[in-house]
Amino acid sequence: MTRRTVGANRPVWTAVVILVALMVATPVLAVVLDGVGSIGEAVIPRGLPEMMLTTLALMLGVAAGTLLVGGGLAWLVTAYRFPLRNTLVWLLVMPLAVPAYILGFVFLSVFDVAGPVQSALRAVLGSEVWVPQVRSLPAAVLVMSLSLYPYVYLLVRAALIEQSADTYDAARTLGAGRGRTLRRVLLPLARPSLAAGLSLVMMETLTDFATVQYFNVQTLSVGIYLIWKGTFNFHAATQLAVLVLLFAVAVLASERALRGRARYHQRGGRGQSIQPEQLRGARGWAATTLCIAALAAGFLIPVLQLLAWAVQEAVENPGFLADPRFGEYLVNTLFVATVTALACVVLSVTVGHGMRMSGGRIVASAVQLTTFGYAVPGAVVGIGVLISFAAVDTALERAGVPGGTGLLVTGSVLGILYAYVIRFLAPAYQAVDASFAKIPPTVTFAALSLGAPPRRILARVHAPLARPGVAVALMLVAIDAVKELPIVLLLRPFGFTTASVWVYELARENFWEKASLPALVIVAAAVLPVFVLVRHAHRAETGRRASS
Repeated sequence: MTRRTVGANRPVWTAVVILVALMVATPVLAVVLDGVGSIGEAVIPRGLPEMMLTTLALMLGVAAGTLLVGGGLAWLVTAYRFPLRNTLVWLLVMPLAVPAYILGFVFLSVFDVAGPVQSALRAVLGSEVWVPQVRSLPAAVLVMSLSLYPYVYLLVRAALIEQSADTYDAARTLGAGRGRTLRRVLLPLARPSLAAGLSLVMMETLTDFATVQYFNVQTLSVGIYLIWKGTFNFHAATQLAVLVLLFAVAVLASERALRGRARYHQRGGRGQSIQPEQLRGARGWAATTLCIAALAAGFLIPVLQLLAWAVQEAVENPGFLADPRFGEYLVNTLFVATVTALACVVLSVTVGHGMRMSGGRIVASAVQLTTFGYAVPGAVVGIGVLISFAAVDTALERAGVPGGTGLLVTGSVLGILYAYVIRFLAPAYQAVDASFAKIPPTVTFAALSLGAPPRRILARVHAPLARPGVAVALMLVAIDAVKELPIVLLLRPFGFTTASVWVYELARENFWEKASLPALVIVAAAVLPVFVLVRHAHRAETGRRASS
């Protein structure tokens, strides 16, 4: 008997798990129903075909860019040894701490018309020198690739180091070079990890809102916001949200197709992994330079630029650090992040415990449904929450509750919290479920045989044993909530601003120096989970090598 069917059939806990699943699915279902039901009623927004093509081009471009950078770096640090390699192999993950909407405005400050690069070119080559357009689709692809490549880097590198050296050595013995062995042997075996990494990148690209606006790139996610905030054409916004959802479904389907029906069994385990080749002289330092260039472009340069702006602003404007808005917006950010993290952890522990107490296919399907919110773009979640809360507002108004329509949506941050929980319940549950997986079924059986009710087992057995996963879940969700932008822009009540929204608003008006401090706060908050991720991966790799 597996851990997922430990308990007897307990309808109360089955109902709890199904209720959480319905809570996650309701906004997405509301978007689909409203979008399909309003066909013919809403006017198709101008430029819709162009937005669809631009969205597709952006997703494919960023996927190609992250594959080139992330996959190339993963192969470089796995197959070769070179100066500083052991340090760079972990530092290359750090761009995950810099959201694309922060990297984007730093990039513009350096390369735009008034930036130092174009100013230097005009000074040397004359004012008529031709410079490529910075606010363009290729520039947006470049910035997002530099921000998102660690997703591909981490997964591809993990797949490469888990592969047994026997397959690799056999190909080399038959005369294949390292490049051909990579293309014909290693990459096909790493296809599941590659597909997972690229799907994550494309989903993040699809849900991005601020970065593409900096570069004047009109995607479907941008269209949803502009239509909703500009024209208040609710049905047109939901129809665009359905299109975004279809793009997300296409990404997930492409991942499944890329994986195929093949199985990718390897010896792994205690087998020896690929032995890296030593690069010496100029070749070794060239490899080091490539890694440092990627790290500098995605992390070091933007962080140093933000620090320089913050110092400059503090010197020129001593009241900068005492701006009362900073404290207010920081409190708003911490409040939303804390409540979201606590809610996601409570629901994750409840769902994990409910799975133990009930089990069965229905509950297992409901558990899977609770985690699909992370695969839904933030714009779709935001529109879905608006529809759902509007229906509740209407019901309250008909019931005679004072406040009228908008009581829930615009009168509180409840809509933001609900959308955040839907969006970030998946990483919380995965972290908690990993801890539940380590609890032997016999422990639960023993508690049940002693007559302990399910609630007592949750409080005295499951929750204490799942504490490591709870701690990780709290941290991951809190940091994701700090960085989140599209949802809070769609749902925030009047006068409510978070650090991410403040950064976006200041950067949109080219007040880059003023945006530096809240941007640094976001980056600093994101560095911690990245450090924990690196530490965990390093321990896992060290343990694997020790057992080889």
